[in-house]
Amino acid sequence: MRPTLTAVLIILCAAIALHAEERPAFHIARATDPPKVDGILNDEAWNREPLPLGEWVSYNPLRGGRADQRTEVRIAYDDRNIYFAFHCFDTEPAKIRTTISRRDTAFNDDWIAMSLDSAGTGQTAYHLFVNPSGVQMDALNTSASGEQFEADLLWDSVGRVTDDGYVVEIRLPLQTIRFSGGDQVRMGILFFRKISRTGVSYSWPEIPPGEWVFENHAHLIFDNLKQPQLIEVLPSITYGISQTRAVPDRWNPVVSKADVGVSAKYGITSNITLDATINPDFSQVESDAFQVQVNQRFPIFYSEKRPFFMEGMGLFNIAGTGGDGNMRTAVHTRRIINPFWGTKLTGTAGKMTFGLLNASDQTPEDIGNRGDMIGGRDKLFTISRATYSLGKSDYAGVIVADTEHAGRHNRVEGGDVSIKFSPPQQLSATFLASQTGFASAGNTHAIGSQLSYSYNTRRFGWANQVEHYGRDFQMDTAFYNRTGFTSGWSFGEINFYPKEGGDFWLKRVHPFYWTKWGHDQVQNGSEDLLNLGIRFHFTRQGFLNMNSSQGHEAWIGRRFRTGAVINLSGSTQIFRWLSINGSFIRSRDIYYDAANPFQGKSTSGGFGFSLQPNLHFQQNLNYSGVGFDRESSGERIYTVHIVNTETTYQFDKHFRLRLLEQFDSSQHRLLTDFLAMYEVVPGTVFHAGYGSLYEKQTPQPGSLVPNTFGGGYMTVSRGLFFKASYLHRF
Repeated sequence: MRPTLTAVLIILCAAIALHAEERPAFHIARATDPPKVDGILNDEAWNREPLPLGEWVSYNPLRGGRADQRTEVRIAYDDRNIYFAFHCFDTEPAKIRTTISRRDTAFNDDWIAMSLDSAGTGQTAYHLFVNPSGVQMDALNTSASGEQFEADLLWDSVGRVTDDGYVVEIRLPLQTIRFSGGDQVRMGILFFRKISRTGVSYSWPEIPPGEWVFENHAHLIFDNLKQPQLIEVLPSITYGISQTRAVPDRWNPVVSKADVGVSAKYGITSNITLDATINPDFSQVESDAFQVQVNQRFPIFYSEKRPFFMEGMGLFNIAGTGGDGNMRTAVHTRRIINPFWGTKLTGTAGKMTFGLLNASDQTPEDIGNRGDMIGGRDKLFTISRATYSLGKSDYAGVIVADTEHAGRHNRVEGGDVSIKFSPPQQLSATFLASQTGFASAGNTHAIGSQLSYSYNTRRFGWANQVEHYGRDFQMDTAFYNRTGFTSGWSFGEINFYPKEGGDFWLKRVHPFYWTKWGHDQVQNGSEDLLNLGIRFHFTRQGFLNMNSSQGHEAWIGRRFRTGAVINLSGSTQIFRWLSINGSFIRSRDIYYDAANPFQGKSTSGGFGFSLQPNLHFQQNLNYSGVGFDRESSGERIYTVHIVNTETTYQFDKHFRLRLLEQFDSSQHRLLTDFLAMYEVVPGTVFHAGYGSLYEKQTPQPGSLVPNTFGGGYMTVSRGLFFKASYLHRF
């Protein structure tokens, strides 16, 4: 090796080591007696001085502002738990916003949170949020996926508003997190705090523009910390009674069904966990919100809501997905419709993070329209994913996904990489190769790929992506819009901060552009779009977005005009008890008919509000509507109205009542869904619910139409269900 190259490597290694040493580190004291988690900091474990954190710095929507409210943090541990105590001082405690609401819904409140990289790999972190009433929000954060809030972890929290702010205590069981035990265990830590009335979030350590938690974690050091053996069993039972209408004046017989299932979790090592489930109850307690489905070129996305698939699935995502790209996620487990069994192996080994998912689907979708050929044949899903840490949040990864069903197979292999050359700059790339075929025919091969680059500072933001998906590309496990195209997009913004600090109502202004171009092989044409706009951020978590765009899109060999002539959207927290949002769009659109498409114009918009007059009651309402006209004649082609309402009364953190009412004028459907839920801890839950579906009927003259709403809406199905599950941790 030449001397100059050796010197460069030595200097580089020294710089990396120096940077690592710059991160603060705290030696955590072992608690003699475990503190009582009650929101009162009078325990012996909290008598010591708080951690010397220094100043907290804003990261959203402002960058670099100093917090004017003090926060004290204390940490202790024993053989079973890690304990956190937060004293969040506030000079105006009467303005603290807090509610008693269901899990993962209190983000408009004040809150305190932490990011804990328990394994110390820089690839996975637990994000735990608590509002002043002790309501929990939690997420698994990964380098590829960011924060994923689907999983519900097992931990305890209590919050209490005081005369000088609020206090939060957390007890985090060691069995809940993954780490390598030893005489000296090092974990990454970062703290967040949000002040609701200003809408500004702060962190310690500071998160510079273009970075996230993994580049900025401080270190916690624990002496002689061992992880207790993890063994969990989760039996569940569901009993449902349903009935459908046969004819307008007669119901079909009542159908009842009982299901018993069991799931289990086993800690093979302190860093490797095996999950398994047999005959799981995957009935959806939470109904999907209605969305506009008329004249949609791309498929509608619905989030996963089933516990077994929700936990830890961020590990399976790949770089460059989500956002404005074609692929939203490489592993969308709602493709597994009715599994009979499933297993999931996740863990870390040194710098490696990995996951392996297997499941058998008893009623898969009919890809290829094979009808009776697939009757009674289960579909087998096998998905493996691994990432290797390159330092901080940088990684290189591989993914392999395979599905086998009744003589058809789909196999995808690929890799991805994400690297930050400097704090503002990030580069990611993904390459996927698919092979699909039938036992009686040959295979088709195609690739999917993307390359992204972003540059972010306090003043400037710039992001770019190019991607290509072959015409024959297929990935059964993924959610993506289309194949057979090559395109790219670019986004840029400049940030202005009218007045630093203080109570000035306007916090940030950023004009922006977004442009896209490409060629669609399937539709045989080119596409382009230029979007120019400006966005304002205010106090009270408010924003206003204004933009206009114009472009072109190909559809079955013809080129149509697209783009929003005007696009307005905004929201604000008017009072502590009321937030509102709204939007209005006038745009040029296409009527996506396969034989006779035409140019059209649409007017769409919506509004919504969230009303919380006290700690326990919440009313949410969201309306969206669209009207589409033929451009040449002005003829109205369709009008769609969608209404989603949710009424919740939360008696305490455990017991709540919820009523959903959803209306879709295009489908002539009205859904009502009532649920009573008592959750002791995540996993130990009792549900009772009643649902009914109404559809508009057009009966023959003279026939009976019982049980209808105004306008001829008739109950077509109704059902009652009970569900109970019990989590036992050994």
